[in-house]
Amino acid sequence: MISSMKVFYYSSSEGDSPISDFLDSLSQKQQAKLIRIFSTIEEYGLQSVLPHIKSISGYPLWEIRVIGKDNIRAVYARKHKDSIIILHGFVKKKQKTPLKEIIIAMTRYHEITK
Repeated sequence: MISSMKVFYYSSSEGDSPISDFLDSLSQKQQAKLIRIFSTIEEYGLQSVLPHIKSISGYPLWEIRVIGKDNIRAVYARKHKDSIIILHGFVKKKQKTPLKEIIIAMTRYHEITK
């Protein structure tokens, strides 16, 4: 059975959309790769993109990974059983996910779970 999911982008209480801004900062090719993964999740569920997702140890967060020379990450959390919310995006430059990026995602996570 295919379990589709809804993918939401985080929006601040002021109405800003840092995820849309992040996508706009990427090249068209990079945008296409990430949006293709989001679309696949919406159509077929998280299981369909397993090589591209990884939990962030010690946090209720997961990252969608665009692997290769781009090294793009989109950090998300499960919103409900059938939806995720993209909290933060960044281009990864080091092997380990920088704490600064996790803190941004966790701040947004706490904001939406209040």
